[in-house]
Parts: sequence; structure tokens; C-alpha cells
Amino acid sequence: MKKDTSTREPAMDALQRGKLPQGSGQGLSQAQFERLRGVLEQRKHALLAQIDNEAAEAGDRGALLNEVEASPADNASVRTLNALVSEAAEHNVAQLAIIKHALAKFADGSYGLCDNCGEAIGPSRLEARPEARLCIDCQTRLEKLRR
Repeated sequence: MKKDTSTREPAMDALQRGKLPQGSGQGLSQAQFERLRGVLEQRKHALLAQIDNEAAEAGDRGALLNEVEASPADNASVRTLNALVSEAAEHNVAQLAIIKHALAKFADGSYGLCDNCGEAIGPSRLEARPEARLCIDCQTRLEKLRR
């Protein structure tokens, strides 16, 4: 059963008053809560920088390819490389969306609650995967369905 989040106070206000937002305190200390938020912020900034670098490198590769006449084998290699780079960029964009979702949960006071059942996500899971959206039970069920 999902818990109502409409009356939760924003995480930043709660942090400023020195207490955890409702829903996020299940097994997390204030220091852990703040550290996990910091980890997510660092990952977000690193991914943004990586995405920017990849975009610049892709532009440079395209310009270089236009300047050099290449053999069909070279062109095939470049297409394969571009496909791999594109796939990596898509992965980074997806990771960024996941991290932004986790950070939004800090803002609305629902960080640490499962998106599916509304129950607390275990502290050890959040320590291992601060961006976790699902508790271990819901994640296990999802993975079994995907098989």
C-alpha cells in the first residue's frame, strides 16, 4: 500500500532544522542521509560533465571524418565506434534521469521509500545504491518477471 506523501515537508527545510524528512528516516541517521544526498549530487555533476565531453568529442569526430577521405573499411569502423559511443551516451542520460529522480525524492521528503509499495528501502540497500527506487522485495519481484 502506498503511503500518502502530500503532507510531507520538503527535505531541505527539514535538513535546515536538523531533522530528517518523514519517510526517509527508516534506519538512516542524519549524517547518512546527508552523505547519500552528497553522493548523488556528485554523481549527477560527474555525469553532466561526461555527457558534455562526449557531445564535444562527437562533434570533433564528425568534423575530422569530413576532412579525411576514408576507405569503406575505415568508414565501417567509424560507424561502429559512433554506435558504441552513442549507446554509452544513452546509458549516461538514463543514469542521470535515475539520479535526478532520487534527488527529487529528497526534495519531496520521500527518499528512502519504495516507489512501488511505499515501504522503507533498507539502509544497507541505500548505502549500496543511493539511487535505488525499489525495496529489495519489489526489485526481486521485478527481476523475476523480466526473466
